[in-house]
Amino acid sequence: MNKLIYIILLFAVFFSACKHTPKPIANQSSKAYYTCSMHPQVHEDHDGNCPICAMKLIKVELTDAASANTITLNATQMQLAGIQTDTIREENTGSEKTLTGTVTTNENTAAEFSARLSGRVQQLFVRAIGEKVAIGQPVYSLYSEDLQEAEKEYLLAKQQQKVLHNPDVDYNQLMSAAENKLKLWGLSASQIKNLSVSQKVSATNTILSNVAGTVSDIAVHEGDYVTEGMTVLKTQGLNSLWVEAQLYSNETGLYKENDKVNISLPDLGGQVIKGKVEFINPELSGSSKVVLIRISIPNTQGLIRPGMQAYLIIGNGSTKVLAVPASAVLTDGKGSKVWVKNSDGSFTAKMISVGIGNQSYVPINSGLNPGEIVVTNGAYLLNSETIFKNGNVQMDGMKM
Repeated sequence: MNKLIYIILLFAVFFSACKHTPKPIANQSSKAYYTCSMHPQVHEDHDGNCPICAMKLIKVELTDAASANTITLNATQMQLAGIQTDTIREENTGSEKTLTGTVTTNENTAAEFSARLSGRVQQLFVRAIGEKVAIGQPVYSLYSEDLQEAEKEYLLAKQQQKVLHNPDVDYNQLMSAAENKLKLWGLSASQIKNLSVSQKVSATNTILSNVAGTVSDIAVHEGDYVTEGMTVLKTQGLNSLWVEAQLYSNETGLYKENDKVNISLPDLGGQVIKGKVEFINPELSGSSKVVLIRISIPNTQGLIRPGMQAYLIIGNGSTKVLAVPASAVLTDGKGSKVWVKNSDGSFTAKMISVGIGNQSYVPINSGLNPGEIVVTNGAYLLNSETIFKNGNVQMDGMKM
């Protein structure tokens, strides 16, 4: 009898233990939880100390899933983060061919600043290759007897216009001729006006630049004697650059002028930008029998430099499907996602399902629609900013 009672009590204790549920670490319905800065795996629903290191717990405010997956940046933050976007559309996701090329200067933006008259360079204001020059910026000061004589002619014509009244002389024409001569020799309108006010001929005159760009060559030094037409300096415009590569003759059919080509730059972390076929040489080189192809690429931020290595990427397949640029896709253990730009300018993370693509584009199985705008550069920064603000919970509640 005692043995039977003992067995009944044992079963009662067992079932009671099975029905007992452990206390949750934090109340999921609450608007905040407490965690340890050293041990973020600790979640408590009340203030206190960390059970691992005994440090004071910190309070973390919870946000709903929708707001956790959305972030808004101002214009300055957008610029600093280098945010770039692209529109979802059908693209070629088949096999690709990659050519190795080199970034060069765009010769269409090259300019040359030459001396307009003879004289000695007294002082050089532009001294270093790579320096930027603007139109109207002082380049050098010049001692020139010819320029001094032209200034005297201008002042004399101005004086005669005021004093003499010979009806047979067109003083306005004399003034205009003397002024045009000074302009042709490099003096600006403001310099001529100062000459008219001061009534004094200068020993030297500052010659201003009539070109703009980045200095690529300086041909004179202080004390040099320049002659009319002599090159003083050369400039290059670096806002637009070329990528040059070589094709075999049987590959020229893959390209034609004005085609859009993807350019990958390993020196910029593999960043892919779009370029345009500017030129395909119609002639083969003598010995190697290859064809020069030239791609024009933008460089508005000035990050691309001549001499960098570049890869030209073009698809060989012909099937086009709805695709997203490969640089837009972030993949981790939970799946793939992209950052989509909303109509109000904010960005929202969306889970997507993708197929097998190429280096440029990845086909979309689900999660995005044609016309949506995705972040192609800066997605990792958006992801990091969201984790920093909300903790590593922003994936919760995301749907494809």
